[in-house]
Amino acid sequence: MAKTVLITGSSTGIGRVAAEFFQKQGWNVAATMRTPSKETTLNTLNNVICPALDVTSTESIQVAMAETIKAFGSIDVVVNNAGYGLNGPFEGASDEQIRRQFETNVFGLMAVTREMLPHFRNRKAGVVVNVASMGGRLTFPLYSVYHSTKWAVEGFSESLRFELEPLGIRVKIIEPGAIKTDFYERSNDNTSATAPDEYNAFQGKAMARMKKAGNKGIAPVKVAEVIFKAATDDSGKLRYPVGPDATGLLLMRRGMPDSVYAKVIGGAIMK
Repeated sequence: MAKTVLITGSSTGIGRVAAEFFQKQGWNVAATMRTPSKETTLNTLNNVICPALDVTSTESIQVAMAETIKAFGSIDVVVNNAGYGLNGPFEGASDEQIRRQFETNVFGLMAVTREMLPHFRNRKAGVVVNVASMGGRLTFPLYSVYHSTKWAVEGFSESLRFELEPLGIRVKIIEPGAIKTDFYERSNDNTSATAPDEYNAFQGKAMARMKKAGNKGIAPVKVAEVIFKAATDDSGKLRYPVGPDATGLLLMRRGMPDSVYAKVIGGAIMK
């Protein structure tokens, strides 16, 4: 019997490619998104449905899960992928921007997980795959709020695994590096318009470097492959870095004093 995955944020980027990848492996896929009425491709694939799901709405989450279970009988894996990046000087961030970043990247992920757990507990099996970032264990300039959400996802996931493993439920963290998606464009928000002018010179150099790194990033299908591996490898492994930059930088950061890391990143950004 085919297994079923529910993926949040499937309209673009990693979520969309992951939905396609799982479908090609013979899985049933609930490729959830906020506005499925705009979708014209995923919903034409065999064994794929596109329920409406807004991670900031508990009712929306519950309805999407019920629709998925009705269509496929059960859910084996949930992939918490929905999210976006807020960048720019922190001083320019509005209360609304900060709250929205946490509502989507942290509280939404927690809400989906919490609603899924009774189903997994009843089945005594399930996998929670949380898409974090290499930015959940290291930092770059101008992403202070975004980084704080991804660090929160890392801590939440690592602690949650202790509670869920005795129940037959596994937790996985995906840590992509730079990926060729719309992260720097459509899936991005910026504080520049309300930030003081004193930040302009630094921001101009830093964001140019970030976009350059993004343009050299790996294809999103590489992340989809790792998500699938995490969902199916039946191991106790928690963290899955994706991409040579994630692997290399996380290893470097682990053994590097804070002062040295600051000089390395600051020098790379401003050169």
